[in-house]
Amino acid sequence: MEYSKEFKQALSEFSSIEKDRLIFRLLKKDKILSQKLYFELIDHETVDDKREKMEILIAEKVKKVTSHLKNPKYFLTSIRSISAEIALHVKVTSDKFGDVSLNLLLVNKILEYNHQLSQQRFDNVYKLYIYLINKLAKALISIKKLDEDYWLEFDKFLTDIDFQIHETLYLEKLCINNSFDFNWLKCENIPENLDLIIKDIKSQGFLR
Repeated sequence: MEYSKEFKQALSEFSSIEKDRLIFRLLKKDKILSQKLYFELIDHETVDDKREKMEILIAEKVKKVTSHLKNPKYFLTSIRSISAEIALHVKVTSDKFGDVSLNLLLVNKILEYNHQLSQQRFDNVYKLYIYLINKLAKALISIKKLDEDYWLEFDKFLTDIDFQIHETLYLEKLCINNSFDFNWLKCENIPENLDLIIKDIKSQGFLR
């Protein structure tokens, strides 16, 4: 939405008290903006501090929800909830590096339990695996938008994930059947137009 000069001028003429009241009214309606301003203005923790806490939280929560692996719907719902916490962290802190690293960590932590996942029926793990492939694709697209100095750290995650995928028969087959190229699991091999490639794959009815 664009604001006219008249509207901006009218706002600038508010008194300090009126502006404060307006700000607090807006913050009550926008919790994310409230958390973001708190982080930027007075929080003593840095982005790195927040990311480290998220790393611990992800590991703990994934370990906890694995007790529900035999209930695939509940398990996937729980994983989506963890993913939502990562998204909130990114919105509050503008942590672009964490947007990739934390999501790759989530995928990695889930696949650490592939020995239990592989014991499930295919139809029980299908939605979870498609979800993980899509999350991987999104992370790879984001990597291409970041500085190459980060690639070494991302490659560590991707190497572990690549190994775990090939240890999980159903997931490996789903990747192949949905045109996910394993060569992409190395930063230097990620295509510049991966976003368009993924879009085309989805237009053909895959990754769903």
